Amino acid sequence: MDISLSRLLLFLVLLIALLSCVSAVDKLNMCMDGKHQISEPRPEGQLYLQCSPWKDNACCTANTTEEAHQDNSYLYNFNWNHCGIMSDKCKEHFIQDTCFYECSPHLGPWIQQASESWRKERIVDVPLCLEDCKSWFEDCKDDYTCKENWHKGWDWSSGTNRCPHDSHCSRWTEIFPSAQDMCEKIWSNSYKYTTLTKDSGRCMQMWFTGPNPNRKVAEYYLNGSPETVAMATGLQVYVLLMMLLR
Repeated sequence: MDISLSRLLLFLVLLIALLSCVSAVDKLNMCMDGKHQISEPRPEGQLYLQCSPWKDNACCTANTTEEAHQDNSYLYNFNWNHCGIMSDKCKEHFIQDTCFYECSPHLGPWIQQASESWRKERIVDVPLCLEDCKSWFEDCKDDYTCKENWHKGWDWSSGTNRCPHDSHCSRWTEIFPSAQDMCEKIWSNSYKYTTLTKDSGRCMQMWFTGPNPNRKVAEYYLNGSPETVAMATGLQVYVLLMMLLR
């Protein structure tokens, strides 16, 4: 490779690395630009029930967390009971999923631009801890649904989601044969199935008590190897330049 070109690429790599470090600081404590999240994380001492673990630093308000516990709440007019009454043990996981999505200030490494009209950003491939994914699946496996992707394709003509005319209600395990199928497909790859456990420090926890453990996980994905940093922050060009210089 020409020396001048090599120096230019090295300069670009260093510049991008510097920018990624600045980005990493922001991404460790930020709120996505969604439908109900506030602009910056802050203490919210009155968060409701299952959302209370985020009370010390949250992207949600008390009103949002109270609505997260309601059927057909104003948050998204989403009906959990589209194939009969959802069991309480299954619904608890969807409430926790909503709390995690609305309240988490440490999702920065996985926030991407969204194409929906009702939000500007979304999360993609958040590495979910094995325990959370498996228990979610186990507690819902006797319930019923009619779709594997709950983000889109519903009949909204009534103002709330109904099963499409060409679908029918089936047992959960017929729609989602495994925990991986459910966790990755139900919200359009918002979550990534992993075999990582909570004590690994390498996966995001929906269920926790005490200090939020997910900041350290986000730090790992932002401050790991150059390739890990690049992929976590969307700086794929960084990886390309590193490969060219090798």
